Amino acid sequence: MEKKRILYVTQELDPYLVLTEAGNIVKKLAPYINDNGLEVRVLMPRFGIINERRNRLHEVVRLSGINIIINNDDYPLIIKVASLPGARIQVYFLDNEEFFKRKNVFNDENEKFFDDNAERMVFFCKATLETVKKFGWHPNIIHCHGWMTSLIPLYLKTQYAKDPVFAHTKSVYSFYEKTFKEKLNKNFLKIALIGDEVKEKDLTLFKDLNNDALTLGGVQFADAVVQGSEKIKDLANIKKVIGKKPSLAFQDQENILPNYSTFYQSLL
Repeated sequence: MEKKRILYVTQELDPYLVLTEAGNIVKKLAPYINDNGLEVRVLMPRFGIINERRNRLHEVVRLSGINIIINNDDYPLIIKVASLPGARIQVYFLDNEEFFKRKNVFNDENEKFFDDNAERMVFFCKATLETVKKFGWHPNIIHCHGWMTSLIPLYLKTQYAKDPVFAHTKSVYSFYEKTFKEKLNKNFLKIALIGDEVKEKDLTLFKDLNNDALTLGGVQFADAVVQGSEKIKDLANIKKVIGKKPSLAFQDQENILPNYSTFYQSLL
């Protein structure tokens, strides 16, 4: 019997980049889930701070060559891969010179939030789904970690809803403690409309352009939701958006692996 498949999409992953607990959670989850019945792949941005030589990244030529269109501009997508240390798991890195070559993640040397974080986010979310299509690898679950992934559940419900690659895909969105206080550039609400199937009304919960808005938007369109951080401000508002969706509360270190595994099985 063919194994079910889960794709982790994350903005961070130990040992490549750790900004919050999300990077550690995915590092623990991926090998455990891969060894307990599901086939796992991981996908993340190739931020310039990630050392390619030390982490043994190499380009996957057969997958590269896609152009991602953002606001009528073409951005070449380069796909690189490495093996997660100590695990039989491929980690794919999405790269673009304009968006990810810089040696900073979300803020410049003076801690100023990058003005193009909106474009970088839309590029990453769209590129993620285009990469999966190029894989020809049909995921049963796409589990998104971090605000930068929050458009993926929306895109799966709209622009990619009729794509056969995602016909049996359920999205899970993990929300975490707020990590930035700034707002995305207001052009986000325009450039996030990546195709005819994404409507302005779909972005209603994203309209405040801040970390909280991205959380609400990700939660709204996900098929299931996970609380990744123990302490969440405005948890009551998030729970209103979750409603009756399948959800998993915050898990302590002792129970996180078996309880996530059980949660996935309940969705399959």
